[in-house]
Amino acid sequence: MGSGIFSIGASALQNAQLGLATTSHNISNASTAGYNRQRIVQVANAATLTGSGYVGRGAHVSNIERIYSSYLVAQVNVAQSSVSKLESYSTAISQLSSVLLDDSAGLSSALEGFFTGVQQVNSAPSSLTTRQTMVSAANTLTARFQSLSSLVSSQYQSINGQVQGYVNSINSYSEQIATLNKQIIVAESSSNQIPNDLYDQRDQLVAELNKLIGVKTTTNSNGSYNVFFGNGQQLVVGTKVSSLAAIASSDDPSRLTVGIVNPSATVELPESVITGGSLGGILQYRSETLDTVANELGRTAASLALTFNAQHALGQDLLGNIKDDSSFVADFFKVTTPTVIANTNNPLGSAEVTAEFSPASYSSDGTFYTNLTTSDYRLTSDGSSLTLTRLSDNVSWSAADIPALNTAIETSSQGSQGFTLSSTGTFPAGSSYLIQPTRLAAQSVEVNSAIAADVRQIAVAAPIRASVGTSNTGTATITAGSVVPGYSAPASGSPVTLTYSSSNGGELTGFSSYPVTVTANGVTSTINSGAVPYTTGATISFAGMSFTISGTPKNGDTFVIAKNTNGVSDNRNSLLLAQLQSAKTMAGNTASYSTIYAQLVSSVGNKGGEVQTILTAQTTFLSEAQSARDSVSGVNLDEEAIKLLEYQQSYQAAAKMLEIASKLFDSLLSIG
Repeated sequence: MGSGIFSIGASALQNAQLGLATTSHNISNASTAGYNRQRIVQVANAATLTGSGYVGRGAHVSNIERIYSSYLVAQVNVAQSSVSKLESYSTAISQLSSVLLDDSAGLSSALEGFFTGVQQVNSAPSSLTTRQTMVSAANTLTARFQSLSSLVSSQYQSINGQVQGYVNSINSYSEQIATLNKQIIVAESSSNQIPNDLYDQRDQLVAELNKLIGVKTTTNSNGSYNVFFGNGQQLVVGTKVSSLAAIASSDDPSRLTVGIVNPSATVELPESVITGGSLGGILQYRSETLDTVANELGRTAASLALTFNAQHALGQDLLGNIKDDSSFVADFFKVTTPTVIANTNNPLGSAEVTAEFSPASYSSDGTFYTNLTTSDYRLTSDGSSLTLTRLSDNVSWSAADIPALNTAIETSSQGSQGFTLSSTGTFPAGSSYLIQPTRLAAQSVEVNSAIAADVRQIAVAAPIRASVGTSNTGTATITAGSVVPGYSAPASGSPVTLTYSSSNGGELTGFSSYPVTVTANGVTSTINSGAVPYTTGATISFAGMSFTISGTPKNGDTFVIAKNTNGVSDNRNSLLLAQLQSAKTMAGNTASYSTIYAQLVSSVGNKGGEVQTILTAQTTFLSEAQSARDSVSGVNLDEEAIKLLEYQQSYQAAAKMLEIASKLFDSLLSIG
């Protein structure tokens, strides 16, 4: 009997000791990241059958259990991955948004200042001072474009650094998880017990890894984890690790992306498979927002340069020069051509491809505009044909060669994309090119150095001037005249003289062989040669020149169209330049410079607000998920204090039991 009580007391004492040790371990790890509360699992020993029935033999601790919910932990990891992604996105976009909105750093005030300079030239076209003011305002505007572009460039560089840092950390966590997998396999196989603390450490590493990249885990029969990301790409399988690498993108070597290291080569991964975590957030920000901002700033810069240059080219400078004169400077702004990047994996001997901006289009209302978009494009070859794909919406065009492709684009329902392609060489199957029409335009736009050096070369005046004959007897008047792209101005000393004849109800002659377009009462007609019927108020156009004659001419009255000599006080072209500020110069003649920039600022601001709103909600969800997990797995010090007292009393009772058993045993021995 004494022996049975002694063994029961000894087991009770041992159970109490394990309970005290486990509770003490919980208390000491209450603040340890990733620690899950533990408890002893106590099981009754098999009873002994006697004549009086089964007599209990005490209890033993079968194992020390980790209080853990894989479901709740998975919820926390999903929420944490989302929060980390949104935090990295929000941090980057808030910096960009604040600069775009800032009057002293944004584009709106600089655009307004530039066109104010143009208006000042309108008021004093012959003044070198106002012309210099206009050039200074133009320099301020281009510097603002370049400053904003520098901010974008610095973010691109920062993202490259972050990608490298995140990849290094991911590899480090993966190695540590694999090491713990090995330790767990050894520990479980040698003891057939779960090494709880190793499990906690591994789960904490998975949680930290999940902050960097969204991952999922599966458990093997030996207790080890497999860790996957994206659509099943392996990071850890048991004790084996697949390393990631930050590599230059084959499409664009200036940007780092993620590759997975294989024994034979490093394979570049599509960025779409990098989901969740800080890495997923920063890559999404780059492709979704930063690329769009860079392209939109470039589109605005290129459109400003192309449309302003197109109108400027229709003018006459203070020295009397017009288009086709050797000293005439047609372009007020200079801007780089579209960027074409050959894929680094292109077959040897692949063609060299270049791109040029298309000339600004000219609308029926006299406005120059561009058809540039904010998208990048990809040109690919299958060996027999070429395909250009607009990456923003995957609209594509195909043709046998580059000239045919340019034509296919121009004549399609989508119309011109604002640039044309050219090439030298052949296109083997598999060759690919990334085309960025506007990506670098904002950083390169500048005032033409020739104009900056001599402001007299700003084409403020119109190249022609129409006037009534000095001996006219009628009351008819003629407007000063205007020109459109491709005009042919009369040579100096050789004006075009139109003569009114009262025959045939009144007509004008003297157009020579020029086709003439007449617009009267909203109806336009073309007369290829001969006399033009006279209608008061009609707009007459020929050789790219237009004017309106109104009133009642007399037989023999003349109207003279000549090159604009001594037009130093003429501001007709600068008035048209000033109108570009509010004209629909962008997006296929649908929006102005300011409208497009305002839309950009609004879009970035709205996206930043959207991300912040989602981040707030996800942070709340994460907090709730963590609370739910901690309510199950976390250490409650009050609860552990109660357990300490409970196990202390159990320990004391067990000790008393042993004391009694010892006395009983001594009594039995004394009887013998």
